[in-house]
Amino acid sequence: MRASRLISLLLLLQARGSMTAGELARELEVSERTVYRDVLALSAAGVPVYADRGRDGGYRLLGGYRTRLTGLTRDEAEALFLSGLPGPAGDMGLADAVAAAELKVLAALPPALRDAPARAGQRFHLDVPGWFRETPPPPWLTDLARAVWRDRLVELRYRRGDREVTRRVQPYGLVLKSGAWYLVGRVDDDTRTYRVDRVTGVEVGEESFARDEGFDLAGHWREQAGSFLRAMLRAEATVRLSPVGLRRLRHLVDAPFVYDEVVAAAGEPDGQGWVVARLPVESVGVAYHQLLGLGPEVEVLDPPELRRLFTDAADRFRALYR
Repeated sequence: MRASRLISLLLLLQARGSMTAGELARELEVSERTVYRDVLALSAAGVPVYADRGRDGGYRLLGGYRTRLTGLTRDEAEALFLSGLPGPAGDMGLADAVAAAELKVLAALPPALRDAPARAGQRFHLDVPGWFRETPPPPWLTDLARAVWRDRLVELRYRRGDREVTRRVQPYGLVLKSGAWYLVGRVDDDTRTYRVDRVTGVEVGEESFARDEGFDLAGHWREQAGSFLRAMLRAEATVRLSPVGLRRLRHLVDAPFVYDEVVAAAGEPDGQGWVVARLPVESVGVAYHQLLGLGPEVEVLDPPELRRLFTDAADRFRALYR
């Protein structure tokens, strides 16, 4: 445990240049007294770590000292090569950079761990696009990725419905969701999301923008995705579900929270185990196609328009199988 912490302390100083004892203690989740002891242990082991006194002081490594990656465990080394995600990286034009970085890491590994990339590649593969479709990378993805890395303003031409709009965007990040790439960026003070395969042109200028370092791309995406899905559910259907229908409903709704809310708000089961539930839906038409997959395990009670569609479907089924 202590050996792992000493390596973490060394890598923190190597990555950040200078850190106070308090900052190191918070990162390592130990006391400052433990940090003092660990620094002494590193010094005794020959690591040139020293302390700057004063208000802006802290611990730092002498003369650009770097350590080789001899402290990696096998699990850590294999996880490192898993994190490359060669498919998405290649889509963004970073395949060569990823390959070069992996070669450098591989050269720094001790001989006993140099089979890590082969072991990881043989055991795990990420296939992002959905079934039954090939999703080539959007034509402007590489340009947008470069702009994101370099914090460069872009002029974005974007297809919206039957017209094209132009926006001057601060590109904050790219998100890959179900095989589709999205650009998250700011236009003035508004944060917006653009689907990259609808981008018709990108001009990357020389002008940079000041990134808000407090912006959390992952957190923003989770919040926006949840809000987007809820905004789509503008209607509601009242249904009776058999125990089998209630279980199968999980696989038919697009948003997991819909199923959880339906189950939580469902009424008490009747004598046959059927429950009455209110189901948020995008529209009557979408609800019809979703619920039709439950067959005789669902009865639509409301709205009348949806119930009529199921009545008509039942009549047509009866005529086909008479």
